[in-house]
Amino acid sequence: MTTHANELAVDVRGLRKQYGDVTAVDGIDLGIGRGEVFGLLGPNGAGKSTTVEILQGNRSRDGGEVRVLGADPAKGTRAWRSRVGIVWQDESAPAELTVGETVRHFARYYPKPRDPQEVIGLVGLQAKAGSRIKALSGGQRRRLDVALGVIGGPELLLLDEPTTGFDPAARRQFWDLIRTLSDEGTTILLTTHYLEEAEALADRLAVVTAGRIVAEGRPAALRDRYGTEATVEWTEPDGAPRTERTATPTRTVAELAHRFDGEIPGLRVSRPTLEDVYLRLTGQEDAR
Repeated sequence: MTTHANELAVDVRGLRKQYGDVTAVDGIDLGIGRGEVFGLLGPNGAGKSTTVEILQGNRSRDGGEVRVLGADPAKGTRAWRSRVGIVWQDESAPAELTVGETVRHFARYYPKPRDPQEVIGLVGLQAKAGSRIKALSGGQRRRLDVALGVIGGPELLLLDEPTTGFDPAARRQFWDLIRTLSDEGTTILLTTHYLEEAEALADRLAVVTAGRIVAEGRPAALRDRYGTEATVEWTEPDGAPRTERTATPTRTVAELAHRFDGEIPGLRVSRPTLEDVYLRLTGQEDAR
């Protein structure tokens, strides 16, 4: 992370958005430092995509104050828009063009674009530069979507669930790309359903449910704050498995060792993961 002190790329206070009787965003406050990778987590319908659309200037808001790169997105000029890149979930470029043709074409939309060949290399599509888009795999198409998101040299990149549908290998390659962009100083806002992805990439996270932020902080801090109980598992002498959740696992293990007078059959102690914390915060703990 290359955050500049006291500088915010995104500054949101009291953001609200209503669709008829449904409140999609219900008073969100959000501050993202320049150079930061920020993860926005939440179940479907939590308000993540609506928030991203408002930040990008593609959707109006019903209340609150929003500043993105120093400007109100609702009044964003063409010059301001060129400083914000976005990669939507289902974005796809024209199927008949080649990768090179597509990236060069989109570069013309920006006043100071990055070099198309450099960007194609950045996303790992050098070998596919002459291939038509319809011949690319799903992972390669998403890489092209990212190339189109960064061709304008954005200061802020908005990624809306960018690795949905990726296989594990493609997802890991994409993570490397995000880290490269972050190392270059790009501010990144990432929405994702994948907790492992958020933990691997994000400097800080916010968990959103029902249009509200219910927790925010560094991944490790969220685990410490909301994942206080460990799980102790063992096997009783009659073969019955037992599980106990406790805030004092060391004491529980000591008591078991005394009761068993030595080794504890099937002993396993596990600390809460970020996924455990996420499910608890979003009210989905019993759905696991």
